[in-house]
Amino acid sequence: MAKINLLPWREELRAQKKQDFINAIGVAVLVTAIIFAGVHLYVEGLKAYQEQRNKIIQDEIALLDIKIAKIKTIEEQKSKLLTKIELIQKLQESRPEIVHLFDELPRVTPDGVFLIKFTQVGSELNFEGKSQSNARISAFMRAIEASAWLKVPALDVIHSVSKATSEQLSDFTMHAKQGNKDAQAAPGGGK
Repeated sequence: MAKINLLPWREELRAQKKQDFINAIGVAVLVTAIIFAGVHLYVEGLKAYQEQRNKIIQDEIALLDIKIAKIKTIEEQKSKLLTKIELIQKLQESRPEIVHLFDELPRVTPDGVFLIKFTQVGSELNFEGKSQSNARISAFMRAIEASAWLKVPALDVIHSVSKATSEQLSDFTMHAKQGNKDAQAAPGGGK
């Protein structure tokens, strides 16, 4: 007799294929999840490494900013000190000039000229005084011109006061410049 298979082999085959397909999809999903997890962990590792490098760089930048601020402070102090040194050197250089000025003033002031006030601003000298005559003022200006420590006299004002007394004094205002530093070597330079 012929054997007839009455078992539902087609349904079992179909169920087996369906089960194999579900298993294959599960394995694919699992492998995909593992790959995504691996990629995620790798990217997070790279991100953490880069953040660590960025933090190191930011710390170094902060240190450099502090050093730059210190350098700026030091440069400002250096600039102030150089200015002070320059001022002190100028004062040291001009120190003997005032002595020469006070030594030279009586020499160039002729009889009959009386200095009431003189002021100095830089190398500019302003004289206020009284004179017995205009000729005495002219002699004073010539003496200043011939002086090694004074130069460029210029008369600003002569004001004659008319009095009936025997002593008529004219008020005058003039300015001059203090002589140059090479005047020490000039002949007759008030040593």
